[in-house]
Amino acid sequence: MRILVVSDTHRDRYALRNALLAQPNAEVVIHLGDGEEEANEMKLNFPEKMFLQVRGNCDWGSTLPTEGIAQFEGKRIFYTHGYTYNVKFGLYEAVSAARAKKADVLLFGHTHNPIAEYRDGLYIMNPGSLNGSNGTYGTLDITPAGIVTNIVSCN
Repeated sequence: MRILVVSDTHRDRYALRNALLAQPNAEVVIHLGDGEEEANEMKLNFPEKMFLQVRGNCDWGSTLPTEGIAQFEGKRIFYTHGYTYNVKFGLYEAVSAARAKKADVLLFGHTHNPIAEYRDGLYIMNPGSLNGSNGTYGTLDITPAGIVTNIVSCN
């Protein structure tokens, strides 16, 4: 199963649409915030995909939750924008929350800096920002053999 992970699109509908088109096998799209409006628009344009979303610090007036848990292929995914866990100052709070929720994967955004790491049984990914000329997004593949995270450059 492939999951497309995006964050911080900041109204860049074009970049979000291109990421969706570039990943036709992604069954699920997780938008990690700061782009609720364009994510809602893409839900209408790609009805065959499941969309999961959280509120970012720039999604003013949003009623979306600040975090979520999803389970696919027996793996638990904890996802959040990250501002409520102070990710700009380090990952301790977010990693601790993911471990407390017994997650296999932590997904977050907010910093605009892509990361794909593995720390003591926890996969950690920030897809970066899809917005701008150096945009990035992430893919998360869950297979019987395990989990693979990947950062994709839009250049």
